Amino acid sequence: MKPEEKNEYLGKMRHSAAHILAQAVQSLFSGVKFGIGPAIENGFYYDFELPRPLTPEDLPVIEAKMREIIHDGQPFTKEELSKEEARHIFAGQPFKLELITELPDKMVTIYRQGTFTDLCRGPHVASTGDIKAFSLTHIAGAYWRGDEKNPMLQRVYGIAFETKDELQSHLALEAEAAKRNHRKLGRELDLFSIHDEIGPGLICWHPKGSIIRQVVEDFWKAEHIKRGYSIVYTPHIAKLDLWKTSGHWDFYREYLYPPMKVEGQQYMLKPMNCLGHILIFKSQTRSYRHLPLRYAELGTVYRYERSGALYGLARVRGFTQDDAHIFCRPDQIEGEVAEVLNLAQFMMHTFGFHDYDVFLSTRPEKYAGSLEMWEESTASLRNVLEQLNMDYKIDPGEGVFYGPKIDIKLKDALGHTWQGPTIQVDFNLPLRFNVCYIGEDGQEHSATMIHRTVLGSMERFLACLIEHYGGAFPVWLSPIQAMVIPIADRHVDYAREVENELSQGGIRVQVDDRSERMNLKIREAQVEKVPYMLIVGDKEVASHGISVRLLNGKDAGLESIQSVKDRIKIAIEAKSQVALEAVNNS
Repeated sequence: MKPEEKNEYLGKMRHSAAHILAQAVQSLFSGVKFGIGPAIENGFYYDFELPRPLTPEDLPVIEAKMREIIHDGQPFTKEELSKEEARHIFAGQPFKLELITELPDKMVTIYRQGTFTDLCRGPHVASTGDIKAFSLTHIAGAYWRGDEKNPMLQRVYGIAFETKDELQSHLALEAEAAKRNHRKLGRELDLFSIHDEIGPGLICWHPKGSIIRQVVEDFWKAEHIKRGYSIVYTPHIAKLDLWKTSGHWDFYREYLYPPMKVEGQQYMLKPMNCLGHILIFKSQTRSYRHLPLRYAELGTVYRYERSGALYGLARVRGFTQDDAHIFCRPDQIEGEVAEVLNLAQFMMHTFGFHDYDVFLSTRPEKYAGSLEMWEESTASLRNVLEQLNMDYKIDPGEGVFYGPKIDIKLKDALGHTWQGPTIQVDFNLPLRFNVCYIGEDGQEHSATMIHRTVLGSMERFLACLIEHYGGAFPVWLSPIQAMVIPIADRHVDYAREVENELSQGGIRVQVDDRSERMNLKIREAQVEKVPYMLIVGDKEVASHGISVRLLNGKDAGLESIQSVKDRIKIAIEAKSQVALEAVNNS
């Protein structure tokens, strides 16, 4: 079977599994109201309104009933009905009746298997017996049609594959993903927290998490300054009229925080950094000789994400964007985009990401500007991708309202994808704000604006880093790079000497001076994923050395303080995970 044929078959099988799930729930509970049940990546789900909340203990019972239905080999049969006939069949099912009303055609299709009937376009496999390997995984809440104003339904998730081996492999991968989940590791490693007292989707960074973020940001700033960017800062709020002029108020209003009134003026929390950069550019007359001008900002922005969409660091309401805007002449666009792509690849590789997908996102249905502008800017992005021999896919209609973009999706160690660098060419905002430069002819010309990030938001990028490394960061990112562990209280003073020596060498080091057993301290340092555990006792004091224990449990033996300092500094300067592996295996 060809890959595309297999994907098509798996989609049908997973969709059919969702119907079997609904049939099983119908047979186990009275008064069920049915939502929808689509196939999704690797599996399926179905939404229900039920007389009581489901618990994890319900899943094996539902799964057993599904296996009975599968064993029976009930055929899936398709029927075409009028809307009136469909309303009669689904009387008492308010969610189905709502869908029937909104369907554009006079006729609707239903599918039946056994005692269950569903409103569905299909397609499906021939019978329930075609479902080979599946498992129900978890229960979640989901607003009907994703709108928090609608009723909250109970969503049951499952996975389905062609073979049991594929199913077991996926379950093993999911178990590893659960161990790496950034929300779980964020608590265990004391990196960040979210508090109801502050509000959902708003992050408090703890000292250790702040260290990692600071290292990332310092590296980001240094690399941008090397490449001719100027670091700028802009306010967190601005007058509402600014966002009306830009078009954000019209195009993104549902994702913006409500305006606040101050001294008779309406202000709004900024959802983007670009407008502040535009005003900095316009603060004086610019010549063609000044271009390109590159402004970079680690700017915190605020967007009203629906509560049901919030997820740890990956989807938040307040986040710091590694933002930059390049103001250039039309003839400079492709060169600047190429340089951004080179920088993005350098940053991704430095942080250990070598697997990613590139997309060219084209004009959405709702857009600003002329078709000519869109065609020209899209062609510029396509030309650069082809000149750099980068494999890419077209993502139709996924551009932003003011221009097309290049999106890069990172793949972590488990193959999960994360939104990474994005590059957008914008002819629209410069026209709205009259962003001009004086050309060689002495006349005003509209500048072109390139919006870009090379990491994304700090919050989402840190989530990606946590899961990619499972919390065991490369040495340069690790909040504690070395833990000095005195064997007994009499060795604490020497441990402090070691700490001071390493700290002066730029190493982040702590002393565990608790009156606990050495083995306990080592285990806890391993749980905290500290790369180096430095043991000091009578032998080490006498030789003025350190016994080195690595995160993988390997005992590297007795070394001088200078040797340990050099070893750690080499790993820090190398930056990549490869360096940590080399150290651990040396």
